[in-house]
Amino acid sequence: MSNSEVEIVVDDPTAPEADSPDVASNRVVDVVVSLLLLALAATLGWDNWRTGIGWDSTGPQPGYFPFYLSVVLGGASLYGLVAAFLSRKEARETFVTRAQARRVMAVFVPTLLFCLLTQFLGLYVASFLLIAGFMRLVGKIALWKSLLTAVAFTAVMFVTFDIAFDVIMPKGPLEAAFGY
Repeated sequence: MSNSEVEIVVDDPTAPEADSPDVASNRVVDVVVSLLLLALAATLGWDNWRTGIGWDSTGPQPGYFPFYLSVVLGGASLYGLVAAFLSRKEARETFVTRAQARRVMAVFVPTLLFCLLTQFLGLYVASFLLIAGFMRLVGKIALWKSLLTAVAFTAVMFVTFDIAFDVIMPKGPLEAAFGY
């Protein structure tokens, strides 16, 4: 005897709290993103207009196609702004709560640091730190497992890219000390 109406519910102990305060509404996020895209479109449009948006004897100038793409982006941004201000339903809807934003930042901040550290420490050391840090701090995995996994992954990545395929990757002082 099976009952198709029976539903199994499993609670996620790491799920954000349901009563977390709102950080931003959909309207605020729509307006901010539209304004940022409009600023990008204006910057790209001006820069491409400066390099030339016309035709010369050899065909289109360097800024011809990018300029018109920036015009389309600007138009879409203006449409997004108008739609955000005209929508009454989205003004009340929550885009993100404080608990949800905290979870996103737990991934975003280390990833941003990884990108910055890659410039100074190289790809492999930064990857080691990112993997070990995520596993230990976010995943709550034992330190020895986190370090072992990070070393194994980084070593496989080094052998694959630098030795097997001879791909040039960002290097840091540690690789230079070993002659790579």
